[in-house]
Amino acid sequence: MRTRRLGPLTVSAQGLGCMGFSHTYGPADDDQSRATIRRAIELGVTLFDTADVYGAGHNERLVGPVLAEQRDRVVLATKFGFTGNPDRPVDGRPERVASCCDDSLGRLGLDHIDLYYLHRVDPQVPVEETVGAMAELVAAGKVGHLGLSEATGEQIRRADAVHPIAALQSEWSLWTRDPETSESGHALAACRELGIGVVPFSPLGRGFLSGELRAAADLPEGDFRRTNPRFAEEVFDRNLDLVDAVTALAASTGVAPSQVALAWVLAQGDDVVPIPGTRTIAHLEANVAADEVILTDADLRTLAEVFPPGAAAGDRYSAAAWRQWRRP
Repeated sequence: MRTRRLGPLTVSAQGLGCMGFSHTYGPADDDQSRATIRRAIELGVTLFDTADVYGAGHNERLVGPVLAEQRDRVVLATKFGFTGNPDRPVDGRPERVASCCDDSLGRLGLDHIDLYYLHRVDPQVPVEETVGAMAELVAAGKVGHLGLSEATGEQIRRADAVHPIAALQSEWSLWTRDPETSESGHALAACRELGIGVVPFSPLGRGFLSGELRAAADLPEGDFRRTNPRFAEEVFDRNLDLVDAVTALAASTGVAPSQVALAWVLAQGDDVVPIPGTRTIAHLEANVAADEVILTDADLRTLAEVFPPGAAAGDRYSAAAWRQWRRP
């Protein structure tokens, strides 16, 4: 697989989002998850993304030992900030940062984290204070590089003034265009001004852009998407019309819809490294193959017409979820 840069880091053009191995999309099989991670390494994937909140620590305990088998070949990213406490769902107080990192290292079974993200900026703590404490982890050798997730352009600039930020992780796909727009304070523009890489999560629209979901009822019990506004029955068919246009383009080029969706993200710049998540080796291999799909200018124009910013119906999170880290 080709490589790209996230600030000073060199990583594969795609990473692997590991959340689904233990969080959000219903039950998963640990042995299958480990096999998928190992196959990803065989295919040249070097960036692996987890977080302390995924499965209440299960994800780090699962991912760490597998990556330890090939530690010199991989870049491990994890995150902190979510608490699981409804009274303070995001906590970025400086005094918590070191203990969160130590806890993650303990679960991972590793001695350092290559890329450490603030999962969400705490609305009660200036981002400079949180990042200042994160910078101490770099000085201590526990962390190699720092990242932010879902931060605004203003927050990115303020954080980078304290310590260089290597990457911004945000949802970005054909149907979620927030990093490009004023809704994020033009986060993408801020990253490019500062030389910060962009790591899109959910580049396949939480699986919707694969074209494999044809009805809201197809979602398994316990799947987070059952509460996601974009998967609600009242908007499902409207969003399916958008996906069907991607499916038609994919059919004309002889690839899968998911590969067109990933190729679009990859085409947004050499500083963009999507981290599609998957539980199966078959889907992993299809995603990796999207690195070889080159969309023509005509293809990109077609997708721009079908999927302008704001085309998807329904918000990407529920109002309750937004309130966890965006307070009035």
